Amino acid sequence: MKAFILRRLLLGIVVLFGVVLITFVITRIIPSDPAAQWVGQRATAEQIKAARAELGLDKPLYVQFGRYLQNLIKGNLGYSLKTHQPVLNELKTYIPATLELVLISTIAAVFIGLPLGVISAKRKDQLIDHICRFFSVGAVSLPTFWVGIFLQLVFYRWLGILPMGDQLSMNVRLMYDIPKITGFITFDSLITGNFVVFKDAIIHLILPGITIAMYPIGLVARMTRSALLEILNEDYIRAARAYGLPERMVLWSYALKNSLGPTVTVVTLSIGYTLVNTFLVESIFSWPGIGNYVATAVVSLDYPAIIGVTIFSACSYVILNLIADIIIALDPRVRI
Repeated sequence: MKAFILRRLLLGIVVLFGVVLITFVITRIIPSDPAAQWVGQRATAEQIKAARAELGLDKPLYVQFGRYLQNLIKGNLGYSLKTHQPVLNELKTYIPATLELVLISTIAAVFIGLPLGVISAKRKDQLIDHICRFFSVGAVSLPTFWVGIFLQLVFYRWLGILPMGDQLSMNVRLMYDIPKITGFITFDSLITGNFVVFKDAIIHLILPGITIAMYPIGLVARMTRSALLEILNEDYIRAARAYGLPERMVLWSYALKNSLGPTVTVVTLSIGYTLVNTFLVESIFSWPGIGNYVATAVVSLDYPAIIGVTIFSACSYVILNLIADIIIALDPRVRI
């Protein structure tokens, strides 16, 4: 097991190096001058030249890349060309809001997608199976931006029962102190007893949470159904039924447990997909997460911020893949 984990870690490091190299080269060959962005639009030629020397842009490309790797190993992602603030500090500010959406989607995938897949497999080719499959295919197929805009149209424009976007209402921001302990507004307001802020944050979380959770729910439901249909035809399932064990025990304790390998893989990978997919959702709902952050960085060609978000996303994928591999490797039927 240790050798297996070590191999996966080394492979993950190679992947991260490739991501850093590709993004670094792309940001250097795009026709733009980071030095001019650093000093502002009205800078003189001398100021731009001094900025190029300060940022190390006057050095050869391989020297710049080597310095960037050295800083990256130390945890330094560089400075934003727009705000002149460390990219790592800015990511720490925006990541909690994004992780709230990811957490919602993961919980929904487990507690909604998993039962849907089980019910669909148990009632194969019956009406409820067709309904579950129709929902899961639709959840996976519908474009995220369309779902978000449709929910805004229905629940904000027509019904007027849910806010259109943002993390908190303006009057709550003005009238109440927003606790800042961990960066997670829902958690911070709950532990500090600020239930007005907590309620408002939950209400604002509903629409983007549903939007971002649609894909994981549909994916987990489809994978669970597919895996269970194979397992329900196994001999040990027939034997368990022949012994007179309750169908609920056979389904949830025996069959589902042995189908969790591919399902866990799908859940962990969907977390990574959701993390990236929040970029579009956050733009639609004006959600102050890394999606909004990187969208602003792309528009302003803020290369350090773009690379920082890319590295964060790549690290998340590598870690989630490693977790999925370890969970699957714990199954004694899997040969490492």
